Amino acid sequence: MSLPAALARNLRLPAIAAPMFLVSGPALVIAACKAGVIGAFPSLNARPAATFERWLDEIEQALGNAARAATPARPVAPYGVNLIVHRSNRRLDSDLALTVAHRAPLVISSVGHPGPVVEAVHGYGGLVLADVIHLHHARKAIQAGVDGLILVCAGAGGHAGTLSPFAFVRQVREFFSGPLVLAGAISDGAGIAAAQALGADLAYLGTRFIACEESLAPAGYKAMIVQSEARDIIYTPAISGIHANFMRHSLIAAGLDPEHLPPPGAHDFGAELDGETKAWRDIWSAGQGVGGIHDVPSVASLVDRLEREWRACVADLAGAGTARRDHANSRIAR
Repeated sequence: MSLPAALARNLRLPAIAAPMFLVSGPALVIAACKAGVIGAFPSLNARPAATFERWLDEIEQALGNAARAATPARPVAPYGVNLIVHRSNRRLDSDLALTVAHRAPLVISSVGHPGPVVEAVHGYGGLVLADVIHLHHARKAIQAGVDGLILVCAGAGGHAGTLSPFAFVRQVREFFSGPLVLAGAISDGAGIAAAQALGADLAYLGTRFIACEESLAPAGYKAMIVQSEARDIIYTPAISGIHANFMRHSLIAAGLDPEHLPPPGAHDFGAELDGETKAWRDIWSAGQGVGGIHDVPSVASLVDRLEREWRACVADLAGAGTARRDHANSRIAR
């Protein structure tokens, strides 16, 4: 793995519980980190803005207490803050200042150039990952000095890209040897192992953690995740002005025809949380991995399961490789 020691040493499983708009809050972040995977949340989920610092205090106090009781088998992973760096995010400066003041160990930049975030976070020794959907974005982020990239591939929830992970990871690895995180329809331990086999260091799981007890998602959202399949995911810019994946049945429930969606308007992250009803609250995002999600467990039990699946897959692949070598050697001997 090419992960910095600050991240790698406290991971039980090579995974991040991805920051999800209106879904990830302190309970989910704390549970994920205590279970041994990185937990992250968007700063914009903390409403009003003053709530952001209270969330940071709550997370840091809980993880500090947990770290004192941690064991090598049950480490406490670091947490991350997701900042939307798009110019329309009117909270960026204040949220970045609080992130720096709290010395968040990991910052994830989204939807824009990460340069100012990199400078501020590196000033106290924190790490910055930039999520990207194109090779051009990847190169620009590397030039800005990010510590690693999150490759958001086809099938991911939220603002997904369209590139296959097989193409995206291998092409980025031709010019970048640093930390890579792979996102896109990963909902079990086999997917985590597959991400590593492709050349990623960590897997980015979002949709799987929506359907968890600790997420902020309403019960109807979680139930729709469990009931949906990959064919129920619609990729469209109509809802937020930027292409994203949404569940078909939530579009219908909002009075929209998935086959005849309205043209997209301009997206304003600064106004995203204003008003009584907003698109992302009433129209629910998810990735194509919904087809493999059949329950709503606690985060702790989910991570236990993911670890078992991941270890079993790694062992199966190692065993298959050994069997192939033994077969080849027996042929040569004959």
